[in-house]
Amino acid sequence: MLSRAQLSDVTRVRATDEMLRRRHLAEEYREGVLGALARLKGSVDARTLEETRAAIARGEELIVRPRLDDDVAGQRRASVHALVRLGRRDELFHYAPLVVKNSEVVEPSHTRELLMSRLSRPAFAHATVQRGFNVRATTSLTRSGIALAHATRVLQAQGCGDVQGRVALVDRQRRVWWLDLAASTHPRFNLATYDALYRERRDLIDALKRWSEGSGEFPTSAYWHRECEDCDFRDHCRGELETRDDVSLTHYTNFEQQRLLHEFGVDTRCDLAGLDPERARLARHAPSDSPSREAVLAVAIERLDDLIYRARAHRAGTVLRRVASDQMGCPRADVEVDVDMESDGEHTYLWGAYVRASAAAREGSVVEGYHPFVSWDEPSAATEAAVFAEFWRWFSQLRDTCAARSLTFAAYCFWAQAEDGAMNRAVAAAREGGPTLSDLDAFRTHSPAQWIDLHEYAKAQLQTEGPLGLKVLARAAGFDWRDENPSGEASMAWFAAARTPARRDAASPRANRLPVDGDGDGDVEVEVDGASLDAESALDRDEAEVASWRRRILEYNEDDCRATQALRDWLNGPARDLAHRDDPGPW
Repeated sequence: MLSRAQLSDVTRVRATDEMLRRRHLAEEYREGVLGALARLKGSVDARTLEETRAAIARGEELIVRPRLDDDVAGQRRASVHALVRLGRRDELFHYAPLVVKNSEVVEPSHTRELLMSRLSRPAFAHATVQRGFNVRATTSLTRSGIALAHATRVLQAQGCGDVQGRVALVDRQRRVWWLDLAASTHPRFNLATYDALYRERRDLIDALKRWSEGSGEFPTSAYWHRECEDCDFRDHCRGELETRDDVSLTHYTNFEQQRLLHEFGVDTRCDLAGLDPERARLARHAPSDSPSREAVLAVAIERLDDLIYRARAHRAGTVLRRVASDQMGCPRADVEVDVDMESDGEHTYLWGAYVRASAAAREGSVVEGYHPFVSWDEPSAATEAAVFAEFWRWFSQLRDTCAARSLTFAAYCFWAQAEDGAMNRAVAAAREGGPTLSDLDAFRTHSPAQWIDLHEYAKAQLQTEGPLGLKVLARAAGFDWRDENPSGEASMAWFAAARTPARRDAASPRANRLPVDGDGDGDVEVEVDGASLDAESALDRDEAEVASWRRRILEYNEDDCRATQALRDWLNGPARDLAHRDDPGPW
């Protein structure tokens, strides 16, 4: 039982730079959308309960930044980004709540359709049918859907909610998607789902009240799920769960799967690792009357064998093999080029390549080492195309040199979908004389293969306890990054500080100061090439800081290139000695 003293000792985790950046970008985008809505004819801004009530009573077409409360029960309060008027019923106007998302809201679905209106005319009356789309099944959108259902119930309690439960979501393209929450079309967050969740939370609050009065046990126990990663209290719960090796720590399990595992005595990752994956596979493909736990659980838990393998990788404390030792490895070449890109938003500003050559290749003109192609200007389609064209000229010359000297050539990346998309985008925006889509296709379909996705090889050959990303696999191979916080998302924040300043004000050189690591409470001393910069002029410090951020990005990109090289070497050597995930254990 959790004591009150223990509860009061729970501390919050400091938000990471990536989390802060995501929040900042979401807020920036949301304010831009709300500003556009506020400028529409018939819109009003209402930031208090009283202003919102008055705007609803007047029947304003669009109410931006409203505040809502439940006048009947007095227990619920909602905050959405806008209210869109739908019509009038029994002398009362009724509204749909609207939420702004800085993300994609829909995905292709051949059998579904949704209603969409434009931000310039957001009303439901202007919505048109968009066939082939459905709402994405993400945790973030589920949370937003529940929030919209909550706001709908609050509006209905006030007599101004829509009976059909119509709500709106604005996506990152400023499209307004309309959903009907009164139906069962969206089971993850319709009104019926919300009502059940609301009752559950009310019961929890009642139980917490009884506990606080000393007449009951603490009503919840920790379990791990995907939302925990962004929770301020994650370290507290994680520590408790690690102490008991809770099975919920197995990656990508959901609450229902965890409940079933506990019901059958599989309480820890150790318990899960000890199950028989082959028996689970057979039961999934051909259900039987076997009384074994694997046979029963496999019917209810899709791909139970995958969960067993992840638990085994955790127990082993390292990556496991999925294939026989002699099947491990990936193609090699006389000249090997590891490629990685860095992007900011929708545009790529850096293509990096690390060249390694055989002794025969080094005798000629092949230059080993890191080769970056970068623009520090404001990213755009034009700068993206120019950077890629420069990279492609160098890359093509290297391929031609290898062909002329009968040297084998191979270029490697990790997750080719990202690099391929950036290449295609750059080529589409290129001027005449630059690389074409035909050039790319000829390279990507060359036989023998010259464009090799290491992720595909790793996925086929290696078993991890969860993520199969480059950071995980390269570290298993013994590689590590020079940066303390190596992250593609973090590098986007670095790029904001590394970009070419748009303007320098000679009269006030500090006006365009770029951020540096620190808590924001004062100047932070920066060291570049071992020299302290705190005594330099403000303008010189700006230039030095920009150079420091640029160096950080280039080193990070180089390390990403070298990481794929390390992973390739590992797959072709030491990884062959890893334990196999089907070994008898003990697990």
